[in-house]
Amino acid sequence: MIYQQWADALKVAADRYPHAVIQATVEFEDNLAPEAIAQQLLELGKKVDAIAIVTPDHPLISNAIDELKHQGVPVVAYISDLSAPSRAGFVGTDNWKAGRTAAWFLTQLAEKGACVVPLIGSHRYQCQDISDSSFRSYIREMAPDVTVLETLLTKEEPDEAYKVVKHALQEHTDLKGIFVNGGGISGVLNAIRELPTEQQKDIKIVCRDMGEEARVGLQQGLIAAGLHHPAEFMSNELIQLMLDVIERKEDSSMQQRIVAFSIATPESI
Repeated sequence: MIYQQWADALKVAADRYPHAVIQATVEFEDNLAPEAIAQQLLELGKKVDAIAIVTPDHPLISNAIDELKHQGVPVVAYISDLSAPSRAGFVGTDNWKAGRTAAWFLTQLAEKGACVVPLIGSHRYQCQDISDSSFRSYIREMAPDVTVLETLLTKEEPDEAYKVVKHALQEHTDLKGIFVNGGGISGVLNAIRELPTEQQKDIKIVCRDMGEEARVGLQQGLIAAGLHHPAEFMSNELIQLMLDVIERKEDSSMQQRIVAFSIATPESI
């Protein structure tokens, strides 16, 4: 649902440019294998003037971006940056700050000396990997009494998130904080809702999502904070950057737009 929200915001942003004829096409790829994503990129390159993509980082995807550049089709990384040298730009938030901010929330809210665990959806999303590293960095520096468990993989799937959180709660009775650094928030919330009410209150959750499930979790007090992408503002930045790179195809420099992430709490939504 969060990807659909981003897609809707992009279409609205494109419609705001009356002086430019923009046809915004949004496609979802269910097969997240690098080969499938690279092939879809090349196919899209035959039909569009520029591409923005949210994808895990992989050499095969970088190769496709290189080929598209040679064909005159710029590719912009959205939400999560890529290592492809030929990418035309990046629009996203400061993920280093996001991870440290999540750690600040959990260390302020959870019990002293508690145990916390970060979750990621994929090892290859740069945005998640950077946030995971900075989350740990903050705790090493500012809260060395807090124990950080090994990062758990959710594969961006609610069912998988439910299973890993359920297991972590059973294995670590002192678990008091969860950083949901990727998809699967509904599965995390389902695991927490199965706990006794008093235990639910003891576990603090910070997520990087502001979809409908996360909003409900905030309203119910199950989520302490949501560090999320401001969809409207980021969409405007992305459309403008894509227009810029189309106009300046001969410019080999990589354009970048860093947007401040928004913070939602149960009292602010």
